[in-house]
Amino acid sequence: MSYPPSKRPYKHEYTMQEKRGEHEARMERQRARRELDKKGVARKGKDVAHVKALSKGGTNKDGVRLEAPSKNRSFKRNKDSSMK
Repeated sequence: MSYPPSKRPYKHEYTMQEKRGEHEARMERQRARRELDKKGVARKGKDVAHVKALSKGGTNKDGVRLEAPSKNRSFKRNKDSSMK
């Protein structure tokens, strides 16, 4: 038995993103995806990775590249196991 898809609460998600201060970074990522799509780059199964991470002050102007999701979503760590 299949279930009908439930609707995503987009307004709630947007509100929560703004509260957490994530909205601008998400829009920056979306702009990077659109630019690659305009250039005709096949990005299926890949993540758009910024050369300088958005969380560290990077922008699309710093450059973007395609990476495997496992590589893009992993974090480099210091010897004491804290994140770099």
